[in-house]
Amino acid sequence: MSEILAPLGGLSDLPAALNTGADAVYLGLSEFSARKNAENFSVEELKTACTECHKRGVKVYAALNTLVYDSETEKFAECVKSAAECGVDGLIIQDLGAAEIAKRVCPKLPRHASTQMTLNSTAGVNAAQQLGFCRAVIGRELSFEQIKRIAENTGIELEVFVHGALCMCYSGQCEMSAVIGRRSGNRGACAQPCRLPYGFSGRADGHPLSLKDACLAPFVPEMMDLGVACLKIEGRMKRPEYVAAAVTACRQSLAGEVPDLETLQSVFS
Repeated sequence: MSEILAPLGGLSDLPAALNTGADAVYLGLSEFSARKNAENFSVEELKTACTECHKRGVKVYAALNTLVYDSETEKFAECVKSAAECGVDGLIIQDLGAAEIAKRVCPKLPRHASTQMTLNSTAGVNAAQQLGFCRAVIGRELSFEQIKRIAENTGIELEVFVHGALCMCYSGQCEMSAVIGRRSGNRGACAQPCRLPYGFSGRADGHPLSLKDACLAPFVPEMMDLGVACLKIEGRMKRPEYVAAAVTACRQSLAGEVPDLETLQSVFS
């Protein structure tokens, strides 16, 4: 059975994930989170989240998925230690240097290759496996056939986004925010300029770069049949109602029921 992975922007989202049947949650700490503007978790809040989740058999993954400067390596190592001491079940990492630090600091703590690593091929996923990652979060840009091909030719777990916002560029590779406003998405500070209106001759003609949310809840059984280990819901910047509706829709689909897409659509565009 595929794992349903719910986003937690802050501690207030935790009941929504637990009460609707999430198998795992992912969250960010105050440092090195690709969602810097989310509420995120202090060390004490992370301890609380791990305790409550583990009581129910739910796993907790910490997203330490920004690029890390050389001057921050000691601070990053401390974050890894803190996360491990709190009881997290794995780390989601983008930076290969950061992954090596995590391996040295906590060699037994599983590492997941973040979607920002742009693992969009069998070769890329297998390279991540050789580097010691036990799971790869493959790109949201992939088609069903591409996911199938990777799943048939790799030896590590695959995590696939099944609901939520889509980046207008390859996930984690867009420099638009950094160029326009010096706010880098790879440092967790994307200002989402792709969501703004654009046009010609000084006139805004709409939102040509703003993609609609993906919704693969009706196709969750097919994902499970492919051998996808984890069904990931995007949304650490969204409200608890969204988390509950998205998890519920995925849970219904896994059970062979028709997912409640009307409620899901009503809580977020």
